[in-house]
Amino acid sequence: MTTIHLKAADGFECAAYIAQPKGTPKGAIVVVQEIFGVNDHIKEVADGYAAQGYLAVAPATFHRAKHGVSLGYTPDDMQAGMALKAAIEALPAPGVLADLQAAVDYAAQHAGGKVGMVGYCWGGLLTWRAAEQVKGLSAAVPYYGGGSTSDVERARQPHCPVLAHYSDRDHYVPMDTVHAFAKAHPEVEMHIYSADHGFNCNHRGAYQEAAAKLALERTLVFFQKHLG
Repeated sequence: MTTIHLKAADGFECAAYIAQPKGTPKGAIVVVQEIFGVNDHIKEVADGYAAQGYLAVAPATFHRAKHGVSLGYTPDDMQAGMALKAAIEALPAPGVLADLQAAVDYAAQHAGGKVGMVGYCWGGLLTWRAAEQVKGLSAAVPYYGGGSTSDVERARQPHCPVLAHYSDRDHYVPMDTVHAFAKAHPEVEMHIYSADHGFNCNHRGAYQEAAAKLALERTLVFFQKHLG
């Protein structure tokens, strides 16, 4: 477990947390953070994928706005994270997608196999965008991607298989927009859980163990199918 720097096409260097599997990787997973930075939870998620045999790369997608972000889940942390997200979203294209491309390129080179991406909350939105715009992805798994079901995002056309996890008590992703997304993208494997937004994160009150466990099981099967 170590931190490296990825160089994007525009020369920008982005920090990334790396979790190595034991033995030869069977592929790689790029883990995309929530609005709370590459914090302990995201590192634990990356470690979990490494334990499954994948090289895991968690790029610091706030790095273009602020270095070393690792927030908790208090209202103040939420406010700080939303401000950083807004700063990154305001960057001219391709913005942070250049850093995700650098992460995928690094993962492919060092794993010697196929690369998947999983993202949570804002990271879920970025993962959905990456499925269309980032080259070299063989599978993408957005968890409750805030904004991913909006009209603009729904118009995207992914270039790799996508598995999408949503929840029926998510105040950030209304169910009517989730159903519209499903109708627009019958090719996307979608699952809806009886849970709140953020149900995968065991560091916050929204954690729902049964939903998190089932979503992870489905995600691992999906990655096994598409990454080998």
